[in-house]
Amino acid sequence: MKAALGILLLLAGCATVPPSCPVGAGPATIAEAYFGRNVKGRAPVTQAEWARFMEEVVTPAFPDGLTVLDGVGQWRNAAGRISREDSKVLLLVLPGQDQAAASARLAPVTAAWKARFAQESVLTVFRAGCAGF
Repeated sequence: MKAALGILLLLAGCATVPPSCPVGAGPATIAEAYFGRNVKGRAPVTQAEWARFMEEVVTPAFPDGLTVLDGVGQWRNAAGRISREDSKVLLLVLPGQDQAAASARLAPVTAAWKARFAQESVLTVFRAGCAGF
């Protein structure tokens, strides 16, 4: 019993150990958010609307830097239909932040997108990594 408890404690500790990073880099969380641009009942989100969203919501939340890529994706909606749409992919590298902190920082951004453009969801991905500048 003591041996099993010891192994469980050891494994639990391993789950929280940051990645071993090369010289000049430190632990970071890499976050991705996929913003679909189709909007039910109207034309897709325009470049001007995206620029305004960046200015009003994204940049204030992540003033230290970010990358945005254009994408084309597909997903199965709640009704079970496959939807294909253009998207914006937001890439964030957050040095020294764990995944829970990164998720908490990104949540208001994705909530604002869903509210502003009547979106069902925003795909988010979080992973541990290393970053150096």
